[in-house]
Amino acid sequence: MLQNKIAIIYDFDGTLTPKTMQEYTLLPKLGIEPKKFWKSIVEESSSTGAETMMVFMRHLLDEANKKNIKISKREFYKMSRDIKYYQGVNEWFKHINKYTKKLAKDVEVYHYIISAGHYEILEGISIKKFIRKIFASEYFYNDDGHAVFPKIVVTDTTKTQYLFRINKGKEKLSDSINQHMPEEKRPIPFDNMIYIGDGMTDVPSMALIKKEGGHAIAVYQKKQKEQINICNELLNADRVDFIAEANYKYNGELYKRTCLLLNYIMSKIKYNLELEKCKKYRL
Repeated sequence: MLQNKIAIIYDFDGTLTPKTMQEYTLLPKLGIEPKKFWKSIVEESSSTGAETMMVFMRHLLDEANKKNIKISKREFYKMSRDIKYYQGVNEWFKHINKYTKKLAKDVEVYHYIISAGHYEILEGISIKKFIRKIFASEYFYNDDGHAVFPKIVVTDTTKTQYLFRINKGKEKLSDSINQHMPEEKRPIPFDNMIYIGDGMTDVPSMALIKKEGGHAIAVYQKKQKEQINICNELLNADRVDFIAEANYKYNGELYKRTCLLLNYIMSKIKYNLELEKCKKYRL
């Protein structure tokens, strides 16, 4: 198989946006103060041993029911318009795609989002046209079209499942990824991947990709000391190749370091293609 595809995989909350998607959308709609809400989630998860994302998704529905607010897919979709991105995000994908094509016309770069947040909100984001596939948490809807309970929950550790889906080309959730697939037949090898995330919740994904020869970048918000410290920890622990401010502007630090990784991956792709060509036509 011609392994000439590169995957750039993004976390969403805190990576592409300064705040969580819920702080732009659901929490204001429900009249919930973010800090108090997140504190209650952490406390219940800690005291009951429940999975944090399950608690979080249930709490949102409980709050909506208390206020007699019915949440539909259409409502989620409309809320996405209120999301604010870091500088340069809207132009980022065009610049990266253009840079990749300049390096090699026969190499494709695919962009993915893997998020613990709401798939229904992400379906309506302005940058969706640049994203090949979104993996995220999702609700089940009743016959009236209203969210009633969590159907898919994406956590820190289950994010790695979706990396294997990208790796094996099994992007539909109905496709099993358990069957063995030889490395040379996988559409996007792990060493053709770049993961961009913002913190400790991304560690399982970063660790897996780095272990398998891929790459990762940790981003932080300017002047946020705690985030900068976390990114430095990830760098010192070799969880990431680079750290950078979450500024996606053309020719910024993040852009340059991402392009450097693209150069590195592209060199390996060209090397492997030339090696195959040499083997095929050897004397």
